Amino acid sequence: MQKRTLGNGLAVSALGLGCMGMSSAYGPAADRKDMIALIRAAHERGIDFFDTAEAYGPFANEELLGEALQPIRDQVVIATKFGFDINPVTAERGPGTNSRPAHIRAAVEQCLKRLRTDRIDLLYQHRVDPDVPIEDVAGTVKELIAQGKVLHFGLSEAGVQTIRRAHAVQPVTAVQSEYSLFWRGPELELLPVLEELGIGFVPFSPLGAGFLTGKIDENTQFDATDFRNLVPRFSPEARKANRALVEVVQAVAARKNATPAQVALAWLLAQKPWIVPIPGTTKLHRLDENLGAVELALGADDLSQINAQVAKIEIQGERLPEAALKMTGR
Repeated sequence: MQKRTLGNGLAVSALGLGCMGMSSAYGPAADRKDMIALIRAAHERGIDFFDTAEAYGPFANEELLGEALQPIRDQVVIATKFGFDINPVTAERGPGTNSRPAHIRAAVEQCLKRLRTDRIDLLYQHRVDPDVPIEDVAGTVKELIAQGKVLHFGLSEAGVQTIRRAHAVQPVTAVQSEYSLFWRGPELELLPVLEELGIGFVPFSPLGAGFLTGKIDENTQFDATDFRNLVPRFSPEARKANRALVEVVQAVAARKNATPAQVALAWLLAQKPWIVPIPGTTKLHRLDENLGAVELALGADDLSQINAQVAKIEIQGERLPEAALKMTGR
């Protein structure tokens, strides 16, 4: 497995594994034993970067990852996130954010227990809290780093001014946001600022929540609990219109003797050497397929052709529901 370096010298596998979908968001939780086996299989194949959050479940995903990685804890990098109001007893999540310093400290203690570890390698603020100055958040994480409970600081879906302010207090190792051929918003402001500051980028939904695999069309039926039912970009009408993007990826895949998923991931990897996508899956054959992207070389001609064709396509639908969009880019 190739390695890449995020900010502050944090070296990880070129692809990580996003674990959210094993416990939530895409329908019922997968079988726990199967997911433990999948996580360990990912490590055997060279993945050493695993992404979770207290909000996934809530709590269930951290517990799953903690059990799966406990035997190989010192060989992996675990990233998790704080920042929502979640009842520690009932695991019920409130509607808002909570990054008050006391809450961060309490959340980290619980994360450590669920993850069965004495330190969190990369701790993200899951969403920016408009009621807590980012300097207070960064300062609190800085204290946790000094105590050895956290090794690196990250931000998720933060705006560039917030990133600059946080970085001035405690250097930010990585920023996580959505990025793929299905959503290229980070190219406008975010990527130039990350390059300037030496911060790594961890794209989630690098396959467009599955859309770029080519397996989803306007007739696809999602489980009733699947979050894509609420996403405007995944309305049947939008899916039908957005298939034009998939056709671009499929054409490259056919030429390269690859799959659309591999092309979509290889495209991301080709953008910057400090980008580490974290595709998620619950299936071993999809994990192996995704890993093939690391060896797929897209040349300058391939990339320019993709960009030229994608530029002609107007993607239909917002990438998140309105309430969720309001929590991004702050």
